[in-house]
Parts: sequence; C-alpha cells; structure tokens
Amino acid sequence: MAFDINMIKGVYAQMQQRVDSARTIVGRPLTYSEKILYAHLYNGNPAVAYTRGESYVDFRPDRVAMQDATAQMALLQFIQAGKLKTAVPSTVHCDHLIQAKVGAKTDLQEAISKSSEVFNFLESVSNKYGIGFWKPGAGIIHQVVLENYAFPGGMMIGTDSHTPNAGGLGMVAIGVGGADAVDVMAGMAWELKMPKLIGVKLIGKLSGWASPKDVILEVAGRLTVKGGTGAIVEYFGEGAESLSATGKGTICNMGAEIGATTSIFAYDDASERYLRATDRHDVAEAANQMKAYLRSDEEVYTNPEAYYDQLIEINLSELEPRLNGPFTPDLMTPVSKMKETAAANGWPLEVEWGLIGSCTNSSYEDLSRAASIAQQAIDKGLGTKASFGINPGSEVVRYTADRDGLLKTFEELNAVIFTNACGPCIGQWDREGADKEEKNTIVHSFNRNFKKRADGNPNTYAFVTSPEMVAAIAIAGRLDFNPLTDKLVNKNGEEVMLDAPKGDELPTKGYAFEDNGYQAPVEDGSIVDVIVNSNSERLQLLEGFKPWNGQNITGAKLLIKAFGKCTTDHISMAGPWLRFRGHLDNIANNTLIGAVNAFNQDVNKVKNQITGEYGTVPDTARAYKAANIPSIIVGDENYGEGSSREHAAMQPRHLGSVAVLVRSFARIHETNLKKQGMLALTFADKADYDKIKEDDTINFLDLTEFAPEKPLKLEFVHTDGTKDIILANHTYNSQQIEWFKAGSALNLIKAGKA
Repeated sequence: MAFDINMIKGVYAQMQQRVDSARTIVGRPLTYSEKILYAHLYNGNPAVAYTRGESYVDFRPDRVAMQDATAQMALLQFIQAGKLKTAVPSTVHCDHLIQAKVGAKTDLQEAISKSSEVFNFLESVSNKYGIGFWKPGAGIIHQVVLENYAFPGGMMIGTDSHTPNAGGLGMVAIGVGGADAVDVMAGMAWELKMPKLIGVKLIGKLSGWASPKDVILEVAGRLTVKGGTGAIVEYFGEGAESLSATGKGTICNMGAEIGATTSIFAYDDASERYLRATDRHDVAEAANQMKAYLRSDEEVYTNPEAYYDQLIEINLSELEPRLNGPFTPDLMTPVSKMKETAAANGWPLEVEWGLIGSCTNSSYEDLSRAASIAQQAIDKGLGTKASFGINPGSEVVRYTADRDGLLKTFEELNAVIFTNACGPCIGQWDREGADKEEKNTIVHSFNRNFKKRADGNPNTYAFVTSPEMVAAIAIAGRLDFNPLTDKLVNKNGEEVMLDAPKGDELPTKGYAFEDNGYQAPVEDGSIVDVIVNSNSERLQLLEGFKPWNGQNITGAKLLIKAFGKCTTDHISMAGPWLRFRGHLDNIANNTLIGAVNAFNQDVNKVKNQITGEYGTVPDTARAYKAANIPSIIVGDENYGEGSSREHAAMQPRHLGSVAVLVRSFARIHETNLKKQGMLALTFADKADYDKIKEDDTINFLDLTEFAPEKPLKLEFVHTDGTKDIILANHTYNSQQIEWFKAGSALNLIKAGKA
C-alpha cells in the first residue's frame, strides 16, 4: 500500500468539483497543469480566473520533500516557526553528503563517519516533527519520491531544483527554497505566480539509440537555459504515451535546466504500470477513477495552439542521440555532428570518465539499457578505454539490478559501483588528479555540467547524454564516437559494431529489497530533544535577520559586479562546502567565490572600498558589515541559475548585502532572495549594467515608497563626483514587500502574522 493513501484519496475527492468550477470560471477547456493548480488553491474552490504570468496565487501543496544538504537550513528555519508537527506529509532524504571515491560500501561508511552529526540532527528533527526519514544509502531523493510518493494529480514542493522529476508520474512538483518549504510545513499558503504554459507535442516513437534523455536535450537546445522561466512545460501526444514513467521522469527532471517552473506528463497506461510495479495498486485504482481529470481536456489536444503560450513539436522517430555541453546544459550537439563540432571548438576528444547515475538517469530501465551495451562489449571482446562509474538511483533499484545481474555486467567492464546517492552529479566526487586542473573530457548522464561542477576542475569538459551513450563512449574512449556508424577494434584485432541498446521498462521479476532505508518518525515527537552543539562547525541555530528600519538605504558599497554566467554554484559552491550547509556563518565563507569580477575578470578578487585593497568576496563583505556599511551585488542575465539552494540568498544576507540588481533572474533564486528579506531587482534598461563602476557608492532614493509595480530609483555615485540614476524593476507584491519590511518571511511566521 502507498504512503499517505488517505491524503491522496482526499485530493481526488475534491478534484472533480474544483476542476469543474475552474472550467466554468475560466470559460474554456483546461490543460492538465491548470486542473492541478486550480484543484490546489489554498482557499478551496476557485473563485476567479488567474492570469498566467501575472497573477500571484496561494496554493496548498500536498507534501514536501527535502534532501539532506538543503534540509538542514529548511529544518533550522522550521524549528524557529514554533510548530509541533508538519501540516503536510514531509520527508528527508540523505543523498547529497556521500562522496564518491572508492565504491559504495567504503564511501557510505566514510560519509556516515564524517557526517554523523548532521544525519543525527536530521533524524532527530524528523522524529520530533513527524517527518519520514530516508537513511544514507536509501537513494537519491527524486528516484525515491517517484518510487514511493509521487501520484497523478498531486502537487508537491521540494528543496531541490530537480523536484519536477515527479512530473513523470503526473504531478505538479516544484523546486523551492527552504523558506517556502517552511511555509507549507507550517500550514501556511504557498505563493507562486500563475505559470505560463509551454506545450511540447511528441509524435512518433523512439527507436534505436534514441532515448527519453534526448528529448529534453533537444528541448534544452531549443529553449536555452532560461527559455522555460515562469512556465510549466506540458508534454502530450502519441509520443508521450509511448514513453515509460521513469523516462518521463528523466525529461521532467532536466526541465530545471531550461528554467521551467516544472514539467509534467498526463496519467496514462505507463503511469499505471509503474504504480503497480512499485506496489501502489491502491493509488492506481484511485487514479483510474479520475482519468478524465488527470489529463488535459480533449479540446486542448485537438487544438493546442489555442491553449498554450508556446508550442513545440518533436518527432521521436527522427531523434538521434545528443550530447549537451561543455559548461552549459543547453549547448546541444547531435552525435552525428560531434566530430566536426568538437574539432571546430578544440574540445578534448579523449574521454577519461563515463558516469551513469544522478536523479535524472538512475532507474532500473536506465541501468538495463546501459547494461545491454556493456554486455555487448564483453561478448564482442571489447573493454572500456575510459574509467566507468555507476550510481544506482535507490536501494530498491540497486538490489533489483544486482539480483538480475546488471551490476555484475558493469563490474566485468571494471566499472565502479558507487553509493545510491548523488555523488559526482553535485560535486561529491573525490576524483584523483582533479587538483592538477588538467584539460580533459568526461561524459555523464547527469543534468548539469557547469564549470567545476563534478570534480572542482575548471578544465573538465563535461557532456550530458543518456546512460546508454555514456556506456558506448566509455567503451570507445572518444567524445566523437558515433555508435550508429562507427566501428571498434576488439582484443582480437577484429572490427565490431555495437548494436542498439535494449532494456526493460520494469524488472520482469518485480522490484525487490531487504531494507529500502525508510525510517518512520516516532508517534510522540514531544519526547524528542533536538540538540545543536554551540561549538559545532556543521550546525548552527539561526537568529532572525533584522527588519528594515523604514529609511532609504544609503552609503551602500558595490560588493561585486558579476560578469556573465553566475549560477548558484558560483554564489554558493557545493562539493567540499556541503559539509557546512547547516552552519550559516561557516558556509558564508564561500559566498560568490566562483563569480567572475567584471572589472578584472578574476574570481574571488574584489576591491574593498574601505582599504582600497583587493581581497576575497566574503572577507570584503564582512569588512563592510563590521563597519555597518550595506553592500549591493550586481549581476548579469539569468542570475542564480541552477540549484534551489537558498544558501545563495541567505549567505549574502548574512554578510550584510541588502540588494541584488541584475539583468534577469532565475525563478527560484529570485524567490529565495525575497523570502530572506533581500531586494531582488532588475535593470529597467539592461544597458545600465555597463554604468556600474568599481568604486560606486549606492543610495536608494525612494525605498520609503516601495510598492507593487512601482520601480525603484537607485543613485550610483562615482568617485569622480558624477552620478547615474538607475531605474530598477521588481516583481514584489504587497505580501512580499511585508517580507522585506519584517526582515524575512520567517520573521512574519514567528510573529504569527503570515
């Protein structure tokens, strides 16, 4: 039986009436996404029609999921909220703090030894507040959610940007910061601007080497890393119904890389098969009674141009494998074009590592298709020319794959089986030789390939592709290898070719496990004490940020003018810094150390206007804070792209920054800044970015008149005595302005005013 089956039945019990009411109020047929959104309004039955891309709407999600790196800060904030128990079913998943180095058994024990303080904290908080706890080694959050919690027609939020993975099972699942999670766990409304809708019509059927991963790699190539911002991407068509549930999860998961609010597929036969295979027959039975409401209205499918803000069509029958990269997940190259493209760009052709796993591609189907390539290599006398690593998505997937011989096949090709965890995908990879920073190429089935992301080496050229392509390229050892056309020479000197991959959508013998890693909370959380050592380097109880004093902010200094791409990895790095995710002051020492200073093109070297000397970004920020001087950050396009980590907002706030002024924001980061009491502003004229000088002093001229839809005026005073008045737009509504005035959204919750 499924977790929280009564909650799921409750959602379905009210869905029909709410959707029918919404259809009447809106006055037209509804898309599937709209049905779920209108069925989850905080105040119940729909009363007004909301405008996509404009209306702020209060929602009531069904559940919350948190991974261990972000859960620390989320739960530290929840402790401050003063609640006895979470208002909705919530879970914590320990998957980020496990470093890949030697292999699963050794690496897991090493992580438990090094991070026991954090794991014990998360376990105790989970027990106290009624939160389900998934132990280290249980699996990657999004694979575990898909196997256990995702359900068609539901709505969830998660403190990880790849939460949309659950859209593969028909759920509106959205990545958020920890402060948003606190709102929902505290029973408050969760606010979101009504998303626009991008429809992706899939026709035809995948065959040969093409995979679901190639669908999203193609979409990323078309829309770019910010093309989905503020929108839900909804997939439909005959091609959509030909895909497996986990394949759909892969596509939805990586929608985060185009900035989408979330992505989703309708409920269909593949969804039902997956629910039943994962022992959720009760959910399947309930969903079958709601089929008409778990898909768009037929008029939408007949005439999609009338119902989506943007429409894309992809013919799966014509799709070939893609490799996206390096350094950005939207630089798309079809495998047939890689030889010429790689040569033209000077990309290193020798591949040193092939890595399969991550929340994007670590299902049983993924492993089975990749294993079919590995088995061919064994049968045809081939080995691997690149190092080879596998991260299973969950203990259920690992145990089942081991039982069915898939892991043995990989091991015969000298693959390292890492822990059921994120590992290299989020920088948790102790890669030998990475510190030498040598130019090299790796291929992986992950979702992101930002510079320094996987191994900390800025000269690692990482390419994103499907698990089966990773296996083929690891065997060939070359980036420009095209398995559709190229031959390999085996150990006997014979030329051989790899056949197209084959795999099982679901294990023919069913899923199995001995211990899936789940630990239910105790019934009475009041007996549990949550203790944080005041001398801990890993955990630190939070103090509320100071409220705004009601005056114009004046005399602020420019902390950094970031040049070009500035992701959350640049603002708050992962990798070795993950160990400080529960200690705000310690992790603040990595604030913006990866951002490029526009004035000198250096990293982590900015001018301290007090001393005139150059220093690190965190040291300079602390110097301003000690002198009671506010600081401001200036950034470029799509600032804050990437992870949901709210540390990228909390750290500058903690170090005394009051505003971030950029050409454009990534959605989650903009919201996180607002939640933490920061001013998230955009240039009304993007060319004004060029007017910002290194020694500028900044004065707000009309912050005392802060109001929705009213731009703010900022005065930039240059050292030569000249000034530039810059107009800054914002997207704050009345409630969000109250967050700023109170110092943070959490401060309002604590005061009982949210």
